[in-house]
This record gives sequence, structure tokens and C-alpha cells, in this order.
Amino acid sequence: TLPLLALLVRAPWRSMPDLLTSAEVWQALQLSLVCATAATAVSLVIGVPLAWLLARVEFPGRGLVRALVTLPLVLPPVVGGVALLMALGRNGVVGHWLDDWFGITLPFTTAGVVVAEAFVAMPFLVISVEGTLRAADPRYEEAATTLGASRFTAFRRVTLPLIAPGIAAGAVLAWARALGEFGATITFAGNFPSRTQTMPLAVYLALQNDPEAAIALSLVLLAMSIAVLAGLRDRWMAAS
Repeated sequence: TLPLLALLVRAPWRSMPDLLTSAEVWQALQLSLVCATAATAVSLVIGVPLAWLLARVEFPGRGLVRALVTLPLVLPPVVGGVALLMALGRNGVVGHWLDDWFGITLPFTTAGVVVAEAFVAMPFLVISVEGTLRAADPRYEEAATTLGASRFTAFRRVTLPLIAPGIAAGAVLAWARALGEFGATITFAGNFPSRTQTMPLAVYLALQNDPEAAIALSLVLLAMSIAVLAGLRDRWMAAS
């Protein structure tokens, strides 16, 4: 609490409007919102089926898959960025095929920011959705399949509405984590204004040259974090 109060005390309130309306700040904010939203969408597309697989299907190595999926939670973000470079860089395990076959280069691009943010944010979604799936009664889904519905139809028409609150909570957590991502992003995507410089990277750069601007940017991220936590708290209180 004390560091956050210090941030408020040292904030340049008089010059705040000028600092927050500069073109650099708006570029970083817009890029942050777009990339965090795109990373959340990627996490939803990959994470929801993966969570269903981990919660509903018994298969050899399921514990290992779960550990690998949740590893970015405890992995230093910079290490995650290096791992992404080794996998998706131009000379990476997969990246050189993407470059040779399709001409796709991910490092140091806006798409690279999305990939880095999705890498660190998706575990929050998977954990939330898997927990909700385990709490949901699987007999509803089984009853739908015995009545002739396919597994996909049963999931879409029966299970998905039941776990929608868990998906929403996981998506919000993933979005917030993606918005605040720094280490993997700067390692894998770099720090290029209007292309890969998100708000956390702008804070880091401003802290070296303009501490007041860094404080102003930090307050924007703080306000967003408080809004996310308040929204999740209301949802959790309503659910309880």
C-alpha cells in the first residue's frame, strides 16, 4: 500500500493533462489495449479447448501438459521471452519454417507483442476455466450426448453456458496480465514506438528520461488494474 500511496503523492497533478495527452502516450495506450485484447482472444481460442481437455479427458501425460501450460506463471518473463525467441525467432525451431515457407517474422513486430502477451496470460484463463469445468456437473453433458448430441454440440449448448462466468473471469485476468506484461515483450518484441512499445515499456523508457511522465503512465495502469479488480470482486461476491 505504501508504494502506491507514494506514487499518488509524487504524481505531477498539475502537468498530468499535458503528459497524458501527448502523442507518445496515446500511441502506447492504444497499442497496449489492442495487443492485450488480441492476446486475450488468442488465449480464449486456445485456452478454452485446452482447459476442457485437461478437465474432462483422461490421457497419459495430462499432469505434464498441465504443468507446461501453467509454467509461465512462475517462469521469469525474460526467460519466457528468450524461449519465444528460440522457438519463433528467425532461426528458431519453428520460426525459420514460418520465415522460409510463409515469409512470417514474429520477433520485434506488433504480432510478436501479441504472442508474448498470450504466452504469459493464457495460464490465468486455463486455470480459471478448468476449475469451473471441474465444478460443473458433467452429467448434463453426458445426458446431452446420450440424447444424440455430438460432444461439440453438448459442449456448446450445455457446458459452455454453465462455465461462461469462469470464462469471463479468466478472460479478464488474462487481459489484465497481458496489459501489464513487460519482460517477455521487451525480450521478444523489443521497444519500438508505435510498433511494440506498450504502456509498461513506455513507463520503463520514461523513467530514464522523464520521471514525471513515468509516474503519470504508471497511474493510468494503476487505475486500469483497480477497475479490473473491482469488477472481478463484484462478480465473485455476486457468485458467492
